[in-house]
Amino acid sequence: MTSLLQTLQLIANPTRFLDGCAVKYGDVFSVRVLGINSPPVVFFSHPDAISECFAISAKELDFQKATHVFKPLFGEKSIVLQETRSHNRQRQLLMPPFHGDRLKSYGELICQITEDVIKSWQVGTVISMQKVMPDITLQIILQVVFGISPGVRYQELKEQLTSLLEDVTKPLYSSLFFFPPLQKNLGAWSPWGNYLRRREEIDKLIYAEISERRLENDASRTDILSLLMSARDENGQQMTDEELRDQLVSLLLLGYETTAAVLAWVFYLIHAHPEVKDKLMQELDVSDTANPEVLAQLPYLTAVCQETLRIFPIALICTPRMVKDKVEIAGKKYTFGTILVPCIYLAHRRSEIYPEPEKFQPERFLNSKFSAYEYLPFGGGYRGCIGAAFSMYEMKLIVATILSNFQLALSDNRPVHPTRRGITIVPSGGVPMVIKNKVETFHWNVCTRS
Repeated sequence: MTSLLQTLQLIANPTRFLDGCAVKYGDVFSVRVLGINSPPVVFFSHPDAISECFAISAKELDFQKATHVFKPLFGEKSIVLQETRSHNRQRQLLMPPFHGDRLKSYGELICQITEDVIKSWQVGTVISMQKVMPDITLQIILQVVFGISPGVRYQELKEQLTSLLEDVTKPLYSSLFFFPPLQKNLGAWSPWGNYLRRREEIDKLIYAEISERRLENDASRTDILSLLMSARDENGQQMTDEELRDQLVSLLLLGYETTAAVLAWVFYLIHAHPEVKDKLMQELDVSDTANPEVLAQLPYLTAVCQETLRIFPIALICTPRMVKDKVEIAGKKYTFGTILVPCIYLAHRRSEIYPEPEKFQPERFLNSKFSAYEYLPFGGGYRGCIGAAFSMYEMKLIVATILSNFQLALSDNRPVHPTRRGITIVPSGGVPMVIKNKVETFHWNVCTRS
């Protein structure tokens, strides 16, 4: 199979491509999907091989060359593209706002944003979860991560980001990033020129916000941008404006459409399995749902989100890593230029670890514990997603808020299959749902405020 054909298959239908390769070649297989002179790209799905891959020293790997396709999207200062010391520095600066008490402080705002989006829903109407979820997750990023309150700049940024990200999810537009020869600025109306113009307009808004925030110097702010601006590395240095911009855009691109896609799957899977929905509603009904922290600790709600992420993880693969000299994994040596890819999607579908892996069974996570090499929806090792805890927290609060305000049902019983949308895998058809009833019971009113 030619490099071009493999690339087109991976872009068009990645889950089918990966499933086919696993059936044909087993735990380890090599493809060429990065252009005509592509180095071998080796996929691993066995937990032992993934463990060995994570254990390889960062000094022996080149992450920038293996992830270069993301540079025009994220920016060259993005943590995704950094090596060793620079990556460690940025990770130390970025981690604190996404964990511990800082994470808990965002709970009420996440619930409030969700409630504001759904308050106009009318009983008897049909909504598309694929349209509703991105609206919620984008507003959460703008308010919780960027710290921008609703207003002129907020609305302008929301509209421009929505428009651009909608186009980036289309196969023809997204192919610009996989094929560098297409990245030629032939004017504002050429595909690449159009992208650069729109990116520049968004950057102006982001840099204007950073500039204003530096002038304000408000130490009481708790949004993630403000916390990043006040953070210092071990040498007392702050992030530059360019670093801040690239981290914000990276967090946006990695946490907006991806989380929204998983949420669409959550609502589909819950309502396609009545027994799961009944158990979940029973759990919500007997819990103190006025408290976001109680919601975040609910075991069955957590298991539902975990199982959804097992079947349809945020990303299909971990961060690719290029071999600088030579390394050994599972007894086989890999030489300079080889790209190593721990495959999350295939690792999550191993029948010896997850019996009947195609079935949606949240009870798996109530009855068993899985290692970090068997279950890794946000990647792992020193390149794991810094926003993993935030994303899981956000998902649980959004699901609980909606289910505690409205009774929903799938609007039709047509089969749903995974389909590619940009860098995410979404349910075909957009998950149209009919609003059956509004939940009036005060006990179920999530995140009630005094």
